[in-house]
Amino acid sequence: MSTLPPLSAETDNEAEDTLAPVRPRGRAAARLLPPTRLTGPIPWVIAILIALVVIAAAGGLALRNLASSANAGLSRAVSVQIVEPNPDLRSARGAAAVKVLTGIEGVQAVRLVPEADLNAMLEPWLGEGVASGDVPIPALIDVELTRSAGPDEIARIEALLGAQVPGARVDAQGDWLRPVQDALAALQYLAFGLIALVALATAAAVWLSARNAFAAARETVEIMHLLGASQRQIAAVFLRDVVREAAFGAVFGGLAGAGAVWLLGQQFAALDSGMVGGGGLMLADWLVIACIPLAGVLLAMATARITIALALRDML
Repeated sequence: MSTLPPLSAETDNEAEDTLAPVRPRGRAAARLLPPTRLTGPIPWVIAILIALVVIAAAGGLALRNLASSANAGLSRAVSVQIVEPNPDLRSARGAAAVKVLTGIEGVQAVRLVPEADLNAMLEPWLGEGVASGDVPIPALIDVELTRSAGPDEIARIEALLGAQVPGARVDAQGDWLRPVQDALAALQYLAFGLIALVALATAAAVWLSARNAFAAARETVEIMHLLGASQRQIAAVFLRDVVREAAFGAVFGGLAGAGAVWLLGQQFAALDSGMVGGGGLMLADWLVIACIPLAGVLLAMATARITIALALRDML
């Protein structure tokens, strides 16, 4: 009776390797799933959403710069009006006001606006008769302070000026633009709110795309799991396609949005206004805008990772 030779340890290892599940890795695992090309709607949806975010962010940053420029230019500016119907007395009180203002502490510059300049500014609204002398136009003095023109500073100047120049009225020029500043602030909040909504829409689009892709490849995923692929390996295969599509859409949308912002900037620059020249954007603002496509890709990747993880947990 013949006997079988004893199995060696090497033979046992070979048998175990034969029976061990084959774990697909890297490109081999990716080939098990149907390839995803950039022909679906998701990359273009992401491109449109990223372009909207770029335009909204550029608008919010430009409005912030505009409000800051206006505040910086008018925060220390004060206007003094001499209300007097008699032209000779008005001129004398204007000269006296200039002398008093020059000696007040904290006053950096004083300028009496010529009557001809006032007539030129008011002529479009009051007509050519504004220069006839029949319309009593107050004397106007522009004052620049060394510090911010707060309520206490205005009250101090008005008290010192009113003691020697009757009929003098002191106003902070920044108060005239207060409604405009409030409107600019509201538009900034609206732009940032739009950015948040578009980011939410981007996450929702990626979530739907990842769910649909996972549902279409459900049988393949089950086979990969039976072959020994881990959840991390399966998720990596889906994330590779999501990142590729999100990157394409983000780059295309970022370039389209930046181009639209540049064209709008050129239109505003044609207005020949220092506050809106170049679209109102600085180098730091363009760097922030350049980070938006990257943020979109990271958001898509995080959303897809969470979506696939939840789907795998429910299935496996």
